[in-house]
Amino acid sequence: MHQSHTSPECSSPLDIMVIGAGLGGLATAISASLAGHRVTVFESAKELREVGAGLQVTPNATKILQRFGLPARLWESAAEPTALLVHRYSGQVLARDEGFNVKMRQKYEAPFLDLHRVDLQLSLLDRAKQLGVHIRLGERVKSIDFDNSEVTCISGQKARGDLIVAADGLWSKCRSLFMKSEHPPLPTGDLAYRIVLELDDITDPELVDWVQNPTVHFWIGPGAHAVGYSLKAGTMYNIVLLVPDDLPKEASRQAGSVEEMIALFDGWDPILKRFLQMVNGVEKWKLMHRKFNLHSMPEFRNPEQPIDELPSWVNDRSNFVFVGDACHPMLPYLAQGANSAIEDGAVLGQLLGHIKSRDQLPQALEMYQELRKARGEAIVQETFEQRKAFHMPDGPEQEARDKIFLSQLGSELKGPFPSRWTCPTIQPWLFGYDASEEVEAAVRNHPFPVRREGWLLSRLAPYLPCGLDEMYPKFPPRDGSPLPNFQSHLFMQKFPGLPDGMRREQFVIYGGA
Repeated sequence: MHQSHTSPECSSPLDIMVIGAGLGGLATAISASLAGHRVTVFESAKELREVGAGLQVTPNATKILQRFGLPARLWESAAEPTALLVHRYSGQVLARDEGFNVKMRQKYEAPFLDLHRVDLQLSLLDRAKQLGVHIRLGERVKSIDFDNSEVTCISGQKARGDLIVAADGLWSKCRSLFMKSEHPPLPTGDLAYRIVLELDDITDPELVDWVQNPTVHFWIGPGAHAVGYSLKAGTMYNIVLLVPDDLPKEASRQAGSVEEMIALFDGWDPILKRFLQMVNGVEKWKLMHRKFNLHSMPEFRNPEQPIDELPSWVNDRSNFVFVGDACHPMLPYLAQGANSAIEDGAVLGQLLGHIKSRDQLPQALEMYQELRKARGEAIVQETFEQRKAFHMPDGPEQEARDKIFLSQLGSELKGPFPSRWTCPTIQPWLFGYDASEEVEAAVRNHPFPVRREGWLLSRLAPYLPCGLDEMYPKFPPRDGSPLPNFQSHLFMQKFPGLPDGMRREQFVIYGGA
């Protein structure tokens, strides 16, 4: 499964500071490091502990992880589902996609994998360290000087670089500093129960068979749905229950009651109930979001709360940029939060590999936003659409939905289809995305301009043997530019005092036509 990364290596390394060691932050760090930049990651946690639950890592992300060259243990820990089924909450099968693992590899040249979040995060962390990325744990950001690209942590530590990457998630401090205000994320009206069961604790033979034979199961019902899948090469089972939010307004997470949770699923598929009856303890997680379309999703609008939308993912000085949940938090209805954050990091790092000087950073960041913002926001909206399709109350609309499901059961699917996981129009758009190809095509079609004259004036002038005012009369401009004559003169010059890493050849290349 190990593949080498094909990102170009830049000729002008930047000092990049990534805020947050989550999946998006570490993906950015790896991609930028592979592109030849110097990267430091600041993480508020004092240690990256082995806690978390399952992730569905779809082909759009697994192809990136393959290129990153992550350790073999990650792939060995994965479960690769052989089928994907959608059940009505009673247990009736509405949709079945057999040979799912084979189809994913054939269609998208990458697998669909179910992974434990910890396995993925620690694999990314190890790869980042292997590449020389500096990881600074226990460093929580207090303030950012956007004029000087400087980060100050609560500890008092300061760091300055060329680019700050905000990858600090849904409750992003960087976002608040950028927006100059603190608006908490908005509740969706749903909460999640996240459950992980160990195979060794399961004695029911039918349930053991479900765990050891990886398959993705969705159960959809009025106002709620559940998803179950295997982890750790079939030695764990992950269940996520998405139900109406009953947490206090100020609470984002708190302990839940197993009995209360089970009661919410009275009348649901008996096999799901049997899994739930094995749970010993559970927590509730309020599902929050930020970016939404008020016209297509008016049910999620709270007129008492201000709209907190980012006008841009890049600041006007082009030394600060967002990735992942800090700019486009995603709900779990399509499992694209982690996958999209990995896409962001891969695209940003690979674009930075194409810059030839610091002057091209604005163009690289502008291209990053053009490639990522529209897609990220479109996926956010599709997650809400999937919620709507899966959470329909019983009635005429639900009956029409189920009729579409059942009319295509066992046959080739036609769009639009109620499950975006297998919809023939939405799935290729989600899973078929190739971050690397997207970057290379964009740079090929719109190469970053070389700002030669600006480069000379700002970077070369201090090292010339005489001032620019003296040099211009000796080497008059041709076609309105001094550069061609400067180039011929540069070959004869010595540049005493050049900083480390700045070669005469670089001056000639950038000073030339």
